[in-house]
Amino acid sequence: MSFSPPAYPYERLDGLKAIAARLEGGAIDCSIGTPVDPPPSMALEELARALGARGYPSSIGSPDYRRAAAQWMERRFAVSLDVEDVAACVGTKEFVASLAQYLHLRTPDRDTVLYPAISYPTYAMGATLAGLRAVPVRSVEGELDLGSISPDDAQRALVLWSNSPSNPTGLLDDLQGVADWGRRHDVLVVSDECYAEFTWTGRPRSILEHGLEGVVALHSISKRSNLAGVRAGFYAGDPEIVSYLRLVRQHAGLMVPGPVQAAVALAYGDDEHVERQRAIYRARLELLSSALEEYGVRAPLPDGGFYLWCHKPGRDGWQLAEELAEVSGIIASPGELYGEEGAPFARIAVVQPDERLSLAAGRLRKAR
Repeated sequence: MSFSPPAYPYERLDGLKAIAARLEGGAIDCSIGTPVDPPPSMALEELARALGARGYPSSIGSPDYRRAAAQWMERRFAVSLDVEDVAACVGTKEFVASLAQYLHLRTPDRDTVLYPAISYPTYAMGATLAGLRAVPVRSVEGELDLGSISPDDAQRALVLWSNSPSNPTGLLDDLQGVADWGRRHDVLVVSDECYAEFTWTGRPRSILEHGLEGVVALHSISKRSNLAGVRAGFYAGDPEIVSYLRLVRQHAGLMVPGPVQAAVALAYGDDEHVERQRAIYRARLELLSSALEEYGVRAPLPDGGFYLWCHKPGRDGWQLAEELAEVSGIIASPGELYGEEGAPFARIAVVQPDERLSLAAGRLRKAR
């Protein structure tokens, strides 16, 4: 049977955009978590120098790139890493989408990807693109319900994905529990931690705090430093897995451009710009959460991330998204895009400029 790619999830929102565009001042697109705030200036200046543009860059990442990532992990999570246990990826989405294929080549007798039932769609799509089984794992208050995984699925699993803080729910997973489960069942656990800098409940956490064996952490510069356009991240953890992946990815020709590696190394070396961005996102979350709650939409502040996971009794996610588009001009993502269990919800990314979000909040309060 041939594969027919489904419509890309966010292309299904054109109807909502048409509704929101009728308002004076137009639509306020909060459907995709793409940063709009300035990146750190030192990174842009380094990009402009374009050092390393002539030659092929190192697929695993330059020593400076990997050293900067390792030093950031130590500052942020108190995790000590050998530079050899860190490798570059071309943004984290391509890593998520391709991982199952590469793991299956290594362990062909396993054919299953376990992933959170409400989650970023690429975890499941990565299994589909590799011709493998994608099995959702339900969560309870953000923590994967590991007891719900059947013995057969555990035995067949190539990988268990965790995402903490979660996109879209903003909840935090039990990373110690997930790591322990993976080791007991001989299943690789990959922890997608790209929103870790924006943890609001407690301190940022990484699965690598609980040891490297059988686990890999995945990080991105996109959200941390508003550099989504340069497509750069890294993965780190179990030395055997990192060594295998960086070799197969080298054969696949996956390389972060040289000037990008130099710029990202500088961005990972600076934490001040992240603290400023944290304050910006926190204020935006509080602004919209308050306005939505006053309007009658449940939109609690998340434990992490920059999304509001919204619900209104009597509405499913599509109906709520249509109402928000009509009343406030906000383009929200219906929760069904993140799995069937997300159907009663809608996700709002607070990534528009302050004045646009203030306009949305004012519209909500006027409609109330």
